[in-house]
Amino acid sequence: MPEYETHDFDVVVVGAGGAGLRAAIEASARGARTALVCKSLLGKAHTVMAEGGIAAAMGNVYPEDNWQVHFRDTMRGGKMLNNWRMAQLHAQEAPERVYELERWGALFDRTKDGLILQRPFGGHRYDRLAHVGDRTGLEMIRTLQQHAVHKGIDVFMECAISRLLKDGDRISGALGYWRESGRLILFRAKAVVLATGGVGRAFAVTSNSWEYTGDGHALAYWAGADLIDMEFVQFHPTGMVWPPSVRGILVTEGVRGDGGTLRNSEGERFMFRYIPEYFRVETAEAEEEADRWYEDKVNNRRTPDLLPRDEVARAINSEVKAGRGSPHGGVYLDIATRRPAEYIRRRLPSMFHQFKQLADVDITTTQMEVGPTMHYIMGGVRVDPDTAAATVPGLFAAGECAGGMHGANRLGGNSLSDLLVFGLRAGAGAAEYTNGLSNAPAVNAAEAEAIARDMLVPFERKGDESPYALQHQLQETMHNLVGIIRTEGELQRALVDIRELKERAERTGVEGNRQYNPGWHLAMDLRAMLSISEAIALAAIERKESRGAHTRDDYPETSRDWGRFNIAVRIGANGEPTIAREPLPEMPSELRALVEQEVKIGA
Repeated sequence: MPEYETHDFDVVVVGAGGAGLRAAIEASARGARTALVCKSLLGKAHTVMAEGGIAAAMGNVYPEDNWQVHFRDTMRGGKMLNNWRMAQLHAQEAPERVYELERWGALFDRTKDGLILQRPFGGHRYDRLAHVGDRTGLEMIRTLQQHAVHKGIDVFMECAISRLLKDGDRISGALGYWRESGRLILFRAKAVVLATGGVGRAFAVTSNSWEYTGDGHALAYWAGADLIDMEFVQFHPTGMVWPPSVRGILVTEGVRGDGGTLRNSEGERFMFRYIPEYFRVETAEAEEEADRWYEDKVNNRRTPDLLPRDEVARAINSEVKAGRGSPHGGVYLDIATRRPAEYIRRRLPSMFHQFKQLADVDITTTQMEVGPTMHYIMGGVRVDPDTAAATVPGLFAAGECAGGMHGANRLGGNSLSDLLVFGLRAGAGAAEYTNGLSNAPAVNAAEAEAIARDMLVPFERKGDESPYALQHQLQETMHNLVGIIRTEGELQRALVDIRELKERAERTGVEGNRQYNPGWHLAMDLRAMLSISEAIALAAIERKESRGAHTRDDYPETSRDWGRFNIAVRIGANGEPTIAREPLPEMPSELRALVEQEVKIGA
């Protein structure tokens, strides 16, 4: 019988990025005995890679900005599939969450008047992103981490959770392993908050780091929770494309926010050909007008280079396919001719060093080669907007592994404010839930032992399948068949491939012992990646329209009928995934009036 160490807590938070840290801080502050479990080292969370800023309608640069405009931008960017209540709470509460970070010690860039400086970003009508150069996520994690450690929260580093445990229909704990020693560890808990981030390592080209294997999505899914909007996978338009070793590493939208322009191999600013009708610039001399916009900072945000990410990614994809791409399969991002070298080094220090050190390119004199990279998934665990509670009692989710907030497409900068707003609400919701329990859930010893044995099976197999080869094949399938542009035939092929890979994964064997065994770790991660990839493909097949980050070449139009519901994926009674159409919650008339206001990019 497998042995494991045990710990008892009220709330276990899985994931120590911005959402997990904020949830743990809040749960602890409300009196819950709280554990923070992270797959990597504390402070190494993927949030540190968020560069551009935190979207919040503080009005420091444009006093006319307010939560209503931010709400409208978010809903329009999400193509109206967002949960309106989540978008409302996010827009209303984001400014206070930024000021809270400042009170806890975060150091932001400043206006001449000493206010927190805000920069423009794609899809935002006003300069709205509070930032620290292009290292905002790093400053957020530093601040939250120090605050959490100061509060004395128990932290379990390099500890991976493999399954959630249940007592009847409610969560009772979690079972995982120490990555260093391979020893199993069981957490008894009244509530679990999932804040594990995204699924990028299932794709061949991604900005995501190794931790992003869909853990939280899969843990919730296997426990019986609903996943929604899984068809919406965001490809950030500007990832590095050269050299191959750094392909996919993010180039912040802040480059374009600070004046950078996208050009094809002919030197043309091609984005003017791809402006959607409701963003249409009404001018005969569009490019001259755009240059004037850059000189007139009031209108900087209206450049077509700063359209929402789905629009820009599709435009770049089209230019490359039309033969107007750069030598290495991307396009050019030019800030060298737009801004002085000193300005670039001061405003974009990380980008300057990234290209200089990794690609031997000086962005103060040379154009960057960029192209779309899988960056974010809008889909995730279906949660209650106010409490972040999932559809399984005792389970909560926040950040990228929670669905609903961003609809069909996330606006840049909204992820960091999402982490703060709903991280707090998840922590508060979990603490309140545990306080209201009349009796604590019990861990089923037989269930725990069965899961533990299953975790160790790869050591017992003389398997002929390598987890590394299976992950590579999965990445190629998702990249080639479930990428930016999709068709029914390719999606069906992907589904067949994924299910074949799931069967082959059951034959995966690993060598050596349990002490820091990367092959075993990947074999565990593969289970999540395969389950979530299957959910993505199923949802993408079901949604027969093009909307936001989901583009169907065989269904190019956006349909009013398909815009009335989210697609949910859940495990059925037979253990197989099922699809359901969940009607969108009815939006109050005063909020609907906001999003239906006519706003043109050139107006």
